Amino acid sequence: MPAEPILAIVGAAHAPSQDSGSLTPAGLMAEASAAAILDAGVDKAEIDGLFSSSSFYYMPTLNLGEYLGIVPRYSDSTTIGGCSFVAHLRHAAAAIGAGEMTTGLIAYGSTQRSIGSRFVKSMSEPLPYEVPYGPLWPIAGYAMQAQRHMYEFGTTPEQLAEVAVSARSWARLNPAARMRKPITIDDVLDSPMIADPLHRFDCCLVTDGGGALVVTSPERAADLVGNPVYLLGASEAHVARYMSALPSFVTSPGALTGPAALEKAQVGLDDIDHFQLYDPFTIAVIIAVEDLGLCAKGEGGPFLEDRKSRPGGSMPLNTDGGGLSHRHPGMLGMNLVLEAVAQLTDSAGDRQVEDTRLSLVHGLGGVYTATATAILANRSGLG
Repeated sequence: MPAEPILAIVGAAHAPSQDSGSLTPAGLMAEASAAAILDAGVDKAEIDGLFSSSSFYYMPTLNLGEYLGIVPRYSDSTTIGGCSFVAHLRHAAAAIGAGEMTTGLIAYGSTQRSIGSRFVKSMSEPLPYEVPYGPLWPIAGYAMQAQRHMYEFGTTPEQLAEVAVSARSWARLNPAARMRKPITIDDVLDSPMIADPLHRFDCCLVTDGGGALVVTSPERAADLVGNPVYLLGASEAHVARYMSALPSFVTSPGALTGPAALEKAQVGLDDIDHFQLYDPFTIAVIIAVEDLGLCAKGEGGPFLEDRKSRPGGSMPLNTDGGGLSHRHPGMLGMNLVLEAVAQLTDSAGDRQVEDTRLSLVHGLGGVYTATATAILANRSGLG
C-alpha cells in the first residue's frame, strides 16, 4: 500500500502570458499565482506560506509577496537549481506538518527568452574553477557527461537522439508546446553540433515561462472542491556546487533521491504510470533512468531506444514535450510538476495517459550537481 499523503496540491497553473514577452518574471509569477489560486478555490488571504526560486531575483519570495500583497507566516526561497520547486513540495509538507503554515503558494517566473540572452540571467557567483577555461556553459558540462557516458558504456548518438524524438512526439500532442514539427533520429544527428557530441536538437529550448502551485494539508484539501494531487514521498540531495567537484560524470545524486522518494512513498517503479524527468539535454534523461533504477548503470541508451517513452509506449515520459520541445524557462522543475498534475487530474487533453494513478517527478540542478524526486498520486493512487 502507498504511504499516507503528506501534502495536497489543490491548484496549479501556467502563466497565461508566458509567451508574450510583456511581463517581468514577477509579473509571470503573479499571473500564474492568480490562476492557481482560482483553480484551488481558496481566497488569497488564506495563503500564509510562500516558496520561490529565481535566477532573476536575489530574494524571490519578497518580490512575490510584495507583488501579490501577501505577508506570509512562512517563507522559503531554497535554491538548488532547476529542481528547487520539486524540493519545495517537500519543504511545504514539513512546514504544514509542523503547524508553521496552512496553505502555501509555490511560484516561478522567467523571461529568459524575451530578454534576448541565450543563457539565463543569473544572480549567482561566477564558476571560478570552470570559467577560466572558457566553456559554453552549461552545454559544455553536459557534453562532457555525454562524452564520458559514451566512453564508459558505448552510448551512441542515435540513443541520445531518441530522447529528443520522443519528446517531440509528445509535444505534437500539446498545443502549448513551442516546437511541434515532427523530427527523426536523422534530423537530430543532422542538426548543427553545439558541443560535441550534443547537436542542436539534443539541447533544450530557451523560453519564457511561469507557473504556480497551491498546496495544503490532505485534510484541508478534503474540504475543497476539486481534484487534489497528493505528495506521497520526496527526497533531495546535492553533491557539489561546481561540476569540477562532481565525484562522477555518469552517476548523479538521483541515485540517492530516486530510491529514497520511492521508499518514503512505499511504492516501486513498477507502480509508476507516468514520468517527468528533467531534460535540459538528452544525456540527462539517459543518466536519470539509470540512477532511478529503471535499468542498470550504462544501459540507459539501449533501454530507451526501443521507443518505450513515446506516445503509446510502455513508459510515458515527459508527456508535455519536456524542456526539449515544450519549453525550458531556465528552471524546469515547475513545469515537471505542472505536467504531472495535468496527467493525474485527467486534464492533459490529447496527450493524456490512460489510467494514470502515480507519477514520478525528477528534477536536477546545476550540471547534475543536485536532484530532487517526488512521487505524486491522485485519489485512485492512494490505494
